[in-house]
Amino acid sequence: MKKKKRIWQLTPAIILAITVPPAISLISLWWDYKVALGELCASVVVIAAVYLGLRGVRHDMRSLVAKTAAEMDPRDRNAMQLFPLPLVVVGECGEIVLYNEPFRKQVLGGIDQFGADLKSIVKNLTPASFAKAGTAVDVVTKRRRFTVYGNQMERGFYTLYWVENTELKNIADEFRESRPVIAMIMIDNYDELMQNAREGEKVSIVSQIEKELVRWVSGTTGFLRHADRDKYLFIFEERHLRKIVESRFDILDGVRKIVAGEHMPATLSIGVGRGGKTFGQAEEMARQALDMALGRGGDQAAVKTSNGFEFYGGVSKAVEKRTKVKTRIIASALAELIDGSDNVLIMGHRNGDLDSLGAAVALRKACISRGRDARIVVDLKTCLAAGFAEQLRQNEEGYADAFIAPEECLMLVMRKTLLIVVDTHRKGFVESQELYRVARTVVVIDHHRKMVDFIDNAVIFYHETYASSSSEMVAELMQYIADSAVTSVEASALLAGMTLDTRNFSVRTGVRTFEAAGYLRRKGADTARVKQLFAGSMGDYQKRTALVSSARINKGCAIAMYTGEPDPDIKLIAPQAADDLLTISGVQASFVLYADGNGTAMSARSMGAVNVQLVMETLGGGGHLTMAGAQLPDVPPAEAGERLEQALARYFENNK
Repeated sequence: MKKKKRIWQLTPAIILAITVPPAISLISLWWDYKVALGELCASVVVIAAVYLGLRGVRHDMRSLVAKTAAEMDPRDRNAMQLFPLPLVVVGECGEIVLYNEPFRKQVLGGIDQFGADLKSIVKNLTPASFAKAGTAVDVVTKRRRFTVYGNQMERGFYTLYWVENTELKNIADEFRESRPVIAMIMIDNYDELMQNAREGEKVSIVSQIEKELVRWVSGTTGFLRHADRDKYLFIFEERHLRKIVESRFDILDGVRKIVAGEHMPATLSIGVGRGGKTFGQAEEMARQALDMALGRGGDQAAVKTSNGFEFYGGVSKAVEKRTKVKTRIIASALAELIDGSDNVLIMGHRNGDLDSLGAAVALRKACISRGRDARIVVDLKTCLAAGFAEQLRQNEEGYADAFIAPEECLMLVMRKTLLIVVDTHRKGFVESQELYRVARTVVVIDHHRKMVDFIDNAVIFYHETYASSSSEMVAELMQYIADSAVTSVEASALLAGMTLDTRNFSVRTGVRTFEAAGYLRRKGADTARVKQLFAGSMGDYQKRTALVSSARINKGCAIAMYTGEPDPDIKLIAPQAADDLLTISGVQASFVLYADGNGTAMSARSMGAVNVQLVMETLGGGGHLTMAGAQLPDVPPAEAGERLEQALARYFENNK
């Protein structure tokens, strides 16, 4: 059934009919005043006709209203007029048919608008909104706020009841906007700044940082307090957080410009607690957010809400801590746990590599040297370092039964079994989630930037983002736990892990990285043997070069996609191709995509100018500033490539 035309649909035509003819008459004055005079007369006739037509329409509308009112039961009409709340009857197309006096005064402002479209009063309100019984719609008109309820009548009419709650909603908005937000701010490289600064510069550096903080805080109604030598407490209202988030915590950029000595920039870590029911809960959320920001390398802000974490910044690398006090404390605590356990199980992440396997091999030797049985939980079918594991099993004494499959490890779990997780801190990324769930005592040793789904029940959570690899961290621990037990085998395994994650000691290396490498060399690490572990076949080399040659470069990012037949070695070839792409001039980051089962996997590498970890996080992955990856289940490579392009566009937009 065709709907009738509504009067408000003719408004544009009416406006044209009134304005266009006089305008044409004025233009004609430039050529011939006689023609202009004739056109002006015609315009008057048209305007008069429109006016008379509108009067007729108004009369017809009044007749419609009167007819509609006459069809209503007298008791309903009286009840409507006496109803204390604003009430209006509209047709199925939204035309206003009847209303009572409260509606005329409160909603229409005392002006009759019979026949007008309901959208001309409130844009987001239509009769269709009330097709379902019990529906309520919040609307705003003339700075007054209403909640509208409606129900459908006979013959396609709707009755809408308007409940004004302006004051209540304003109070509720003010309550939400004034909720307290607590931010804990920390100068995360305070000790390093003081070490690099001359004596006369130390006070000046802290003063500059505080000046930047005061400038940042001055745009809010909150207050800043100095809580410790390197910590500050900032309490403000929810209304200001929106602006701070929109600026993406520009205080991080401002403080980074402050440099100690010749090359050490100051950096902040900020933890924000938002949405807490009490001040105590908000403070605890802020503390958790600060721990998360520090665990991800610092120089960033983390916002903790009831829905999880949001991160801002994090574009610089973590600052290396030169003191080994923490390492000695961790080593002592780990030795006590090993001595007090019945047995030890060690596992890394899924699709383990030389870093996770090398760290596990050294830790197993430490446990055995302290008189505890230890096994390495690894799936050799999917392990990227399976060849190295087979070499150890066949050629080295004591490694015949060192490795155990994930499906067999549960039978070894006892009441005092110690589980050590290396090279990952994510619950969903460990080699065996079943083992993690049943283990009562868990230790985590990892160097990747902290993710939201981290292992939160660890007795020891040894997490250092400045470390080049988990093998470097374990190499330092071995000096205090079982120095005499380290042989050429374990030293070579740890050196291989360090070589992998530093790309032959070219990225993410610090003073302690080379100190650990020197220690392993003294313990007999065989560099030739390590080199052989990275050797590949001629076929793998050809596939890698084909991948490199197929890459396209956009904004300094090289993107390659493997489209050949399924290859079991592609998980090794892809990261190697990503490393090779970085040797091309002008390439700041590289991404290699390949099919992985029903989904797509990505390997991402950079030289530090692009934080590939932030890019991969938007796709559900993670990693490090210069080395990261992601897995997209049930997403074909072509679509994954499009998502990667979008993630890169967002990254560059947010980090101009």
